[in-house]
Amino acid sequence: MPRPAEIINGKKTFVVLENNPQVMTPLAATLGASPTLTFHDILSLTDPTLLSPPFLPRPVLALLVIIPLTPAWHADRLAEDADIAEYAGTGEDEDGIIWFKQTIGHACGSIGLLHCLINGAARKHIRPDSTLAKIREKAIPLGMKERAKMLYDDEAFEHAHQSVAEMGDTDAPNAITADKLGQHFVAFVKGDDGRLWELEGSRKGPICRGVLGEGEDVMSEKAVEMGLGRIVELERRWVEKELGMKLDDESRGGDLRFSAVAICEGGGEEV
Repeated sequence: MPRPAEIINGKKTFVVLENNPQVMTPLAATLGASPTLTFHDILSLTDPTLLSPPFLPRPVLALLVIIPLTPAWHADRLAEDADIAEYAGTGEDEDGIIWFKQTIGHACGSIGLLHCLINGAARKHIRPDSTLAKIREKAIPLGMKERAKMLYDDEAFEHAHQSVAEMGDTDAPNAITADKLGQHFVAFVKGDDGRLWELEGSRKGPICRGVLGEGEDVMSEKAVEMGLGRIVELERRWVEKELGMKLDDESRGGDLRFSAVAICEGGGEEV
């Protein structure tokens, strides 16, 4: 049996997850994703060989990234959120996106995965009557606060998260250490209308980063530029300003140590 979540400062708190296929594959399976979805480490944002089969099956339906909250990214987030009202949507709205506000401590990894799996083309790979299917169905008519409360109280979601909490390459940090790490899980998903969505439970709502063409997936050059690459570029500019010098191509991301997992269609078998 997985260990239960803790209550810390009056809030349910999970164990922090690592972002890699060894953790996210069993978590997705426990939640109810079909094995026709496969999970792959992103080894490069620009190398065509590493972004193509056999290294990376295409299309990439969603991208789950864990990113340190650097000064550059923090300032950008504050500036963006300053002019945005709290999300007031219900259902899938006209955007076709379901977004959850995070109210569970250190659940950003499982909520990020949830955003990847219940939106866009990946949702077609959800097993009927699974935890994912039930969460999605219950979430559709609810507003932001009610939706967050529903997920907070969902025992199957908690069980799935905690069941993989001890997996990974390193020991999971305790809650205090995890707070100090200052890392955020972010999901990038291509919606049914072609828009690239940035989904994170600690923001004010879903953020549209632009429109992708019919043949462009979440790891296409344009999607990377609008999504994860935008954050890398923010860091590069900040580091160059601090150092007073131009970075070479190999150092263009400065000290931004992110980990990215692609969720792909194909490479697995239905059982």
